Amino acid sequence: MSGGHGDAGMASGKMAKLKELLQKSENRVCADCSAPDPNWASANIGVFICVKCSGVHRSLGTHISKVMSVTLDKWSDDEIDSMVEVGGNLQANAIYEAFLPEGYRKPHPDSAQEERQKFIKSKYELQEFLEPSLRIVSNHPSDAGKQASNSHSGSSKSEIGMVEFIGILNVKVIGGTKLAIRDMSSSDPYVVLTLGQQKVQTSVIKGNLNPVWNEELKLSVPQKYGPLKLQVLDHDMVSKDDLMGEAEIDLQPMINAAASFGDPELLGDIQIGRWLKSNDNALTADSAVMVTGGKVKQEVSLNLQHTESGEVTVEMEWMALNI
Repeated sequence: MSGGHGDAGMASGKMAKLKELLQKSENRVCADCSAPDPNWASANIGVFICVKCSGVHRSLGTHISKVMSVTLDKWSDDEIDSMVEVGGNLQANAIYEAFLPEGYRKPHPDSAQEERQKFIKSKYELQEFLEPSLRIVSNHPSDAGKQASNSHSGSSKSEIGMVEFIGILNVKVIGGTKLAIRDMSSSDPYVVLTLGQQKVQTSVIKGNLNPVWNEELKLSVPQKYGPLKLQVLDHDMVSKDDLMGEAEIDLQPMINAAASFGDPELLGDIQIGRWLKSNDNALTADSAVMVTGGKVKQEVSLNLQHTESGEVTVEMEWMALNI
């Protein structure tokens, strides 16, 4: 009898992990249409989805997406472990939407079913937003299901993506000081971050040469990554936005240090690396790589290049995607 109670306790603990994952802020909206409070999931892809999107996922077939209810279905340990390993919508979308075309409009909660179907099929079955070298489907629709099925025997597409994308970079753009004037007496600055083909930006702050953004931007980091490029631009309603300066951030010190020290949650608050100021970079001072509260972080202050003045400070947080 005691063994039965133990098994029940383990199963209950596993479900608690799944529900804990569901409670993360990024998982409180559907991975595909951003509808609130999703209670369905694709167990093999690793995303939480709403009831409308779950119907489309189910139509793709279980070889592509195995749809389950978080509250009604009985989950196996392997299915729960797979969801926890992926980490939820943020990590999965960093892979499946890494190359979403600029200006592409994802479905919204009230989108027509046809729009929802087209997007979900493009995202997961045709894998149109993955890097081309990662796609495992054929150009021939008749072969797509067969190849997708082969890919899912004992593996998930998220795992395939994780081979290419090694982590998530969360960049908090804190603020700028003494930025250059591009209008009559001030500027309307915003920051653009570029990593490979990915581009994200902050909001525009009107008429301020010492702006405070405190905005978080997220990028997925591929195995072959270059520097993170930062630009400050002046928003202009009439003409092209003017450059107010730019700089590059070397990600290697942080990523290499994190890989060397392993799971940051097992470490105390310590310094694990350092990016040194030199004539070849834009640092205003040496930048330490720290483990703080179980997370790998690095604050970077940069002198903007190709401009007359200006500094920008960002805080980066590194989250490795473990296979």
